[in-house]
Amino acid sequence: MTENEPAPAPEPELDRIRALPSWLLNRASARGRGLVSEALAAEGMRMPHHAVLCAVADLGPVAQAELGRRTGFDPKDMVGILNDLQGAGLITRAPDPADRRKNAIALTGEGRRLLGRLTVLGERANEVLLEGLSPREREVFVELLRRVAAGDA
Repeated sequence: MTENEPAPAPEPELDRIRALPSWLLNRASARGRGLVSEALAAEGMRMPHHAVLCAVADLGPVAQAELGRRTGFDPKDMVGILNDLQGAGLITRAPDPADRRKNAIALTGEGRRLLGRLTVLGERANEVLLEGLSPREREVFVELLRRVAAGDA
């Protein structure tokens, strides 16, 4: 810029957009996904794989259809995720003793060990995400997010 050129106009502040909870949640979600995705990549994992490992740890052994319902993954996507996890030796798929027509999904020992490492990485990423909040603010924030996500807000 030379002496005779006018200074560029400042960019608008986007006050209307920044007042929308849906926009703010989307931005916070994108930031969180980025931080967690980067952390999980250190172990060669992606977020859907981590989510399924967590769900199997919480529910398992669990029927494949139930796992899909509980996590919200499309059945076609769930098959691909489970194939990846089984191929890596992190889960087993075996006939469900309660209904032999269904598969029961369970973690292997390596799956449990990896989940432990992923949990630490995810917690660190979430610490970075929420570093500007006090411990009490974090508790309140997470509780409010739970209510909004469940439709109880």
